[in-house]
Amino acid sequence: MHHYNRWPPWLRRCRCMCCKIIIPICCFQGIRTLFLPTTLDVILLALLILLAAALHLEWI
Repeated sequence: MHHYNRWPPWLRRCRCMCCKIIIPICCFQGIRTLFLPTTLDVILLALLILLAAALHLEWI
């Protein structure tokens, strides 16, 4: 049993929506970082990739 099954329904729904939109956001940020590679863009892309991994591996 996953720990998020005890979460309220609205929080589970929010997590599910985040799982669905994080990959397109990562792709957009990756393309943006290829064309305008600033330090902030690279850090943001790394954080988004970590968040995507955490969501898909059910760490959060």
